Amino acid sequence: MPRPRALLPLWAGVLASVLGGLALTTAFPALSWWPMVFVAIPLALVSLIGRSAGGAFLVGTAYGAAFFLVNVSFTARYLGPVPWLALSVLEAVLTGAAAILITWAYRWVPTALKGVWPRLIVLPVLVAGLWVLREQWVGTFPYGGFPWGRVGVTQVNGPFASLLSWIGMSGVGFVVVLLCAAAIEYVRMRRFTDVRTVVPLVLVAVIALATPAFATTANGALRIGSVQGNGPAGYFDQRTRGALLDAQLKATEAIADDRMDLLVWPEGGIDSDPTANRTTAATLDTLSNRIDAPLLVNAATARGDRYFNTSMLWESGKGVVASYDKIHPVPFGEYVPDRPFFAALAPDLINLIQREYTPGTAEPVVELGETPIGLAICFDVIYDDVVWAASDGGAQVYVYQTNNADFRGTDENLQQLAFARARAIETGRAVVNISTVGTSQVIAPTGEVIDGIAADTAGAMVTEVPLRTGTTAAMVLGPALHAVFAWGSLIALLAAGLTARLRGPRRNRA
Repeated sequence: MPRPRALLPLWAGVLASVLGGLALTTAFPALSWWPMVFVAIPLALVSLIGRSAGGAFLVGTAYGAAFFLVNVSFTARYLGPVPWLALSVLEAVLTGAAAILITWAYRWVPTALKGVWPRLIVLPVLVAGLWVLREQWVGTFPYGGFPWGRVGVTQVNGPFASLLSWIGMSGVGFVVVLLCAAAIEYVRMRRFTDVRTVVPLVLVAVIALATPAFATTANGALRIGSVQGNGPAGYFDQRTRGALLDAQLKATEAIADDRMDLLVWPEGGIDSDPTANRTTAATLDTLSNRIDAPLLVNAATARGDRYFNTSMLWESGKGVVASYDKIHPVPFGEYVPDRPFFAALAPDLINLIQREYTPGTAEPVVELGETPIGLAICFDVIYDDVVWAASDGGAQVYVYQTNNADFRGTDENLQQLAFARARAIETGRAVVNISTVGTSQVIAPTGEVIDGIAADTAGAMVTEVPLRTGTTAAMVLGPALHAVFAWGSLIALLAAGLTARLRGPRRNRA
């Protein structure tokens, strides 16, 4: 089965893919130029058309390298170039491998399904599905994956933001790539005088732009206090014993006399285990008693010989009344998978990570009276399963506790906030995103920022945070859509390949 002629020579394809990867980085914070996805994705796709498997891998890897080397450059902030290069190269290689599937779609679909409409409809749908499949693959493999830099996140500031509440982050990414792929085919076929051929593209765009956000139901509000202590929370920050706790207490003073229903501190806001340290427990009891409200705090906790990254709902005189252990500890940050192997490769870096966090198994929800609060700890927010589980648990508001201290001076905190805003729209819930060092924000169910504390400053806020009931379509359909994008795209690609082989010319492949 001969492959179609490449639109670009290989050298030009590599160059275009690199430019596409770099263009995509500008769609993410700090720039947040969301329209750039409609430049970046076409550059990536036209580079793949007509390639051999090896050429597609090269072009796709170049695209992935250009994107990830910039997008995750914050990982070099403290540990230097090795972790940054290792993560970027891994993600680039995975992107290159997935690019082969897209190249096969461009080769097989036109042969399997002759005519104009398969080119204009079926092929773009399959290409978009395979693109999202690649995002899911990178987001789950290896060691739980790293679902960072997803196309859907870029649209939190764009006109497709409301779609997040209907089809979720992966669904919005699918629509964006579908529009790009359909536009490419429309231009390639050069049937500009046939108005019918542009109808599918225009129809998808109009529906995407006109769809309002999925409505959830107002259910009162909570007055939530949030404190960003700006303490020495980084891995290499010099600090004395109790310095983090002291920083949080000091910053809390500004709101300690305000009325609130809950006081929230960030991930790592306490540098000792309050379930084992009586002095710390007494300090939390005193604070909870003073403000006459429970605390939602976070610390490393130990149970036997296992350690957990734990968020705790704390009440004066009772201690921990509910808790959640982080489901997705960060590999090579909070634990080291296959430690003997990696320690042999980079002993100085690996030996810095001495504590091994165990993944939690509990539902990411705590009950504040009759109000379920959904939780996510730091990078938990980028994993769909955590958000889905909290929704299934009836969460009426989300609290995301994070520690960005190891990435001071980078845009990591802003990229993470984009995820938090996307989650607010996706779930139809308000989000309180509180960091040790910022940026901290309270986000409305619409994705708009209600309140905030700037980065690298100590501050506190008490915010009337709306509660919502009702489940968005994105939360109901999310797991099913993931299955369709993954297995549906693979099955459709295999079917196209088999059909193309049966229908194509009976001669050796080029």
